[in-house]
Amino acid sequence: MKITAIIVAGGKGTRMGAQINKVFLELCGKAVLEHTVEAFEENQNIDEIIVVTGSNDIEKATKILQNCNKLSAVVEGGEERQNSVYNGIKAASGDILVIHDAARALISQKEINDVIEDCKKYGAAALGVPCKDTLKSANENGFISGTIDRSVTYQIQTPQVFKTDLIRKLHQCAENDALSVTDDCAIAEHYGAAVKITAGSYDNIKLTTPEDMAVGEMILRRRK
Repeated sequence: MKITAIIVAGGKGTRMGAQINKVFLELCGKAVLEHTVEAFEENQNIDEIIVVTGSNDIEKATKILQNCNKLSAVVEGGEERQNSVYNGIKAASGDILVIHDAARALISQKEINDVIEDCKKYGAAALGVPCKDTLKSANENGFISGTIDRSVTYQIQTPQVFKTDLIRKLHQCAENDALSVTDDCAIAEHYGAAVKITAGSYDNIKLTTPEDMAVGEMILRRRK
């Protein structure tokens, strides 16, 4: 069973305050993208890596990843994240697809392995951690209107892992129906496909702001 990692690397870096794609920013001496891809390059379950990025960043990403032996292709993304993922799916040859945000450069080997194993059992799985904060809903005027039961809420991360036939079919349906979502689990939800939540880690943050980069550096130093 061949497993492909699809690394989505199309961030613009707006909230980071950067003038370049945030995956090219340096984190402890390496580009964020390089940290992320290395995690999948080193993982024994991953056979192939596809990187999806903007048309202007393909050459730069290819150069940074020139020593990645599992890299199969760097392909052009689409207008929205789901379009980029679908382009990655079309380029992948694996039986299982591990879809991951390039901005989550602190993913661990255990997390990759655990979510893949759950996908093998259930057909689809995604990393998630229980919400720590009290969650409130709000009315149209910005006032609290209710409290959400925290015990059944999760922050869903990536990787989100699917058997290829399933996620390809879901993306085809989403394209046909002009469905717009923010992640692949939402596509599965919409069409009634079950996704198992795999226990993740609070270290697996998404590097979105300068504060996240500082936290990411601390996590990397702690691991070393």
